[in-house]
Amino acid sequence: MITIRQALPSEKASIRKQRIKSYEEHAKQIPPGHWEALKSAVSSNADEQEGVELIVAVEEGEVIGSVALFPAKLDAYTGLVDMLDYPEIRMLAVDPQARNKGAAKALINECIRRTKESGLPYIGLHTADFMEAAVRLYERLGFERMPQFDFEPANDGIIVKAYRLSVT
Repeated sequence: MITIRQALPSEKASIRKQRIKSYEEHAKQIPPGHWEALKSAVSSNADEQEGVELIVAVEEGEVIGSVALFPAKLDAYTGLVDMLDYPEIRMLAVDPQARNKGAAKALINECIRRTKESGLPYIGLHTADFMEAAVRLYERLGFERMPQFDFEPANDGIIVKAYRLSVT
């Protein structure tokens, strides 16, 4: 059984390593410069900014996945996109060995629940087409495209696409 909880400070370093491991499958699909930028982003301490909630999925005492929920009006992408009026899901990662157990969906649903509790009407996220499984999951959960908030972080033709979900 998977439980969802707030990450412990002592888990942060291993969570960042797990993120890299989780995203590594994309390294061969994208240009090296884009992979380096993505790797840098998912292993960064951006999740330590004020108001960011680091949430984990735990199975049998082991962290198998994580997500960072960035609050509304925080510069989650360091100037690459306008600050948004709603929380943003970032750095969703599930250990490759623990996939297809519902951890990613449970983490997203927890972010949605927290957003609803905060009284905000929307939650957003950014992803890219090369993350096919993630895009399918987000669309299945009802996230809709918000192309006006797309950006191109590495000037290599890969667009990081914005999505938003109404939580009301």
